[in-house]
Amino acid sequence: MIKVILNDIIKIISGGTPKTNVKEYWDDGEIGWLSVNDFNNDNRYVYDSEKKITQLGVKNSNTKYLLQGDIIISARGTVGALAQIGKPMCFNQSCFGIRGKENIVDTDFLYYGLKNYVQHIVKRSQGSVFDTINLASFNLMELQIPEKIETQKQIAKVLSDLDAKIEVNNQINAKLEAMAKTLYEYWFVQFDFPSPPTPEGGAIQGKPYKSSGGKMVYNDELKREIPEGWEVGKFKDVLDELQSGNRPKGGIKNIEKGIPSIGAENILSIGKYNYGNEKIIPEEFFNKMTNGVVKSSDVLMYKDGASLGRVSMFKNGFPYEKCCINSHAFILRTNEIITQNFLYFWLDQDFMKEIIRRAGMRAAQPGINQENVKDLIILLPDIETVQNFEKLISSSIDKIFFNALENQKLAELRDWLLPMLMNGQVSVGEVGEYVNQAAEHKENYNLS
Repeated sequence: MIKVILNDIIKIISGGTPKTNVKEYWDDGEIGWLSVNDFNNDNRYVYDSEKKITQLGVKNSNTKYLLQGDIIISARGTVGALAQIGKPMCFNQSCFGIRGKENIVDTDFLYYGLKNYVQHIVKRSQGSVFDTINLASFNLMELQIPEKIETQKQIAKVLSDLDAKIEVNNQINAKLEAMAKTLYEYWFVQFDFPSPPTPEGGAIQGKPYKSSGGKMVYNDELKREIPEGWEVGKFKDVLDELQSGNRPKGGIKNIEKGIPSIGAENILSIGKYNYGNEKIIPEEFFNKMTNGVVKSSDVLMYKDGASLGRVSMFKNGFPYEKCCINSHAFILRTNEIITQNFLYFWLDQDFMKEIIRRAGMRAAQPGINQENVKDLIILLPDIETVQNFEKLISSSIDKIFFNALENQKLAELRDWLLPMLMNGQVSVGEVGEYVNQAAEHKENYNLS
């Protein structure tokens, strides 16, 4: 192993922002334009971005392309978030692109070397790596790297194989969620659920209800037609419990051991959680909480701030067997009229997010309270149709959480091996033996 100054082994690429008031730079943009929000999730690769720019926007700004495999690191705000580029994209000035110099450092190895560096500094400081990263910062960062490129590639492959399994699970989960959401929309938005027997005629039994002539009636609250016999109610009609949480007075800084307390930063979507972006509270405080303790199948809603109305669901020990929410989130639990899965997909519709956002904007401090939630509208199908939907999607939802828990274990194993491989404590040839030792003392890792 040799010690190197980071700046000596990399090419640094700076980002930029096209003028925001020029529509031609943004409208119908097809090129990914990254900010830290797009990759602050502990995933190795980033493939997409919330905002996109046009070719004209790239040409007339300081933003530059990063190529597949290049590294991106956040330099402001959430400093030190890392990812590799999954396809060519551009990025803003709050980040730097990094490319390893050829024949000196393997870029995949460099990604893991930087990941280890960031984790080490954060662990020591319990905060950001730096307040900001600038060009001079790369002259202050030192890494240990094997002198031989082949050794670097071997180390990177061990860690890459674990990340590859995580990525496969993420892809499976995305498809499972998309399938469940498509089925939900087909049944409860287009109203083409399998038609039940209709003594008065109309829809053909077993055929798509609306498409085969099922009777529809206009609903004033939804301002559209819904199947005859279905109703529209309020959340107060279908919620058994609506809870918010809390955190200790005086804050939770410098608490190193305790119970995860979930806020807006981890209300992402079903089966998603960023373990590197969480807060913890003392177990003693948790044990005294009467509200806000998460149970399996809970739907969580972010109730204020920029992502007002965003929802998630936790289940089957994911993300933890024991965790809670803070005062910026709600836990929603349904009664027998609908199910938790139905509730999640109802809230995850764009029009419901807009309703929640508008309700929140009416407050002096943007956000919604319990009365706002109880007053939200919700479609009420007949219970048999809801239960039939549940039978079709429940195994897919459970599979999402199974994969999410497996990813947690794989990430723990990767992060356990990472520093030992990077500092030469473990050689590539010894990894199998160390993994076996880990399996004896921890839960088994599925590495197939």
